[in-house]
Amino acid sequence: MTTTAPVSALETPLKFAYWVPNVSGGLVVSTIEQRTDWQLPYNSSLAKIAEDSGFEYALTQTRYAASYGASQQHEASAFSLALLGATERLRVIAAFHPGMWHPGVLAKWVNTADQLSGGRAAVNIVSGWLKDEFTGFGLPWLEHDERYVRTEEFIRALRGLITEDGYSQDGQYYTIDDFTLSPKPVDVPGRAHPEIFFGGNSTAAQGVAGRVADWYFSNGRDLEGYAGNVEGVRASAEKAGRSPRFGLNGFVIARDSRKEAEETLREIVAKAHRPAVEGFQKSVQEAGASTKDGKGMWADSSFEDLVQYNDGFKTRLLGTPEEIAERIVSYKEIGVNLLLTCYLNFTEEVAGFGREVMPIVRELEKDLARKHGTELDVSQIPDVPGVSAEQATAAADATLPASGANGSNGAGADQEDAA
Repeated sequence: MTTTAPVSALETPLKFAYWVPNVSGGLVVSTIEQRTDWQLPYNSSLAKIAEDSGFEYALTQTRYAASYGASQQHEASAFSLALLGATERLRVIAAFHPGMWHPGVLAKWVNTADQLSGGRAAVNIVSGWLKDEFTGFGLPWLEHDERYVRTEEFIRALRGLITEDGYSQDGQYYTIDDFTLSPKPVDVPGRAHPEIFFGGNSTAAQGVAGRVADWYFSNGRDLEGYAGNVEGVRASAEKAGRSPRFGLNGFVIARDSRKEAEETLREIVAKAHRPAVEGFQKSVQEAGASTKDGKGMWADSSFEDLVQYNDGFKTRLLGTPEEIAERIVSYKEIGVNLLLTCYLNFTEEVAGFGREVMPIVRELEKDLARKHGTELDVSQIPDVPGVSAEQATAAADATLPASGANGSNGAGADQEDAA
């Protein structure tokens, strides 16, 4: 593992994001109790708490069909607009599938959402893994590497239509003829246009990310695995004269002791809904089987890994706040610019992460910058009021449904339906 972040990245504070639980069942396919809900009242409150806790981004999930623990789903673009309307500073990343959206239609949505939110819209382009969502709508299902060919064309068209007048593109999948969208996005200092995120662990995905994405998202990975992803994306980016930034998914279990955190992880896995996880495992293995090198996104994921369906356990963000902060900064040293987090009990744990983990991360970032002969630019750290444990608990209590949220009264039944 030789990858080291460039000095400019070491000078820039890490950014933090959270997965929006806009699908039922939470972020683990388990019947363990979770104080988390998929509906708007809970999520609007969570978004406000997140931005007051130092989070700069939220990522809404895109799902159209019941699948492996998510029998109910709110559509990402509409839900993102609602969250943008409920917040003042939070940037909301909405996820979209090429093949289900046309880049011109999405570009118009991006420009409008950016205008309405004062420059806080962003998108995550997802090539897709759930075949039934495409075939069920009567849409063609492309083989793995061909999906990434389409995605690259899609992102090129999307950026061109967002930023240029009279944009044209003649591709295999998309043809744009001298088209202009107006109004354009908000002019935000330091931002060329609304950010375009893109992810995947395969060789094809890393190539696309390097050539066209602003941000590369990776599923959860250990340090060595993530360093390999960074090197792959950088190699592609250097050939294209680009410098994308890097994000990483991680499931956070912050507890008073490492033993307690590990016990929580064991309970999550022990209460996994086996038919749902095994069904997901089969589906994603089939989706990645047609890669040239056999390295799809979940190629090396075990049953236990897939209980958190974006491999968040692999990042090993569990233990005391100090242990988690040290782990996070180890990832920064090899290239991470943004950490995308998820939790069992979102409201309370997002607030707790802001109170207990972020301050330690900031001190360790200062030490890391000095180690490499530079200084952390603390002026870029969000100045936020913070949220107390009591405030977070009260907010969750006020927005969780009386019958239980995604926990033992909700997730178990939900995953029975979705298996």
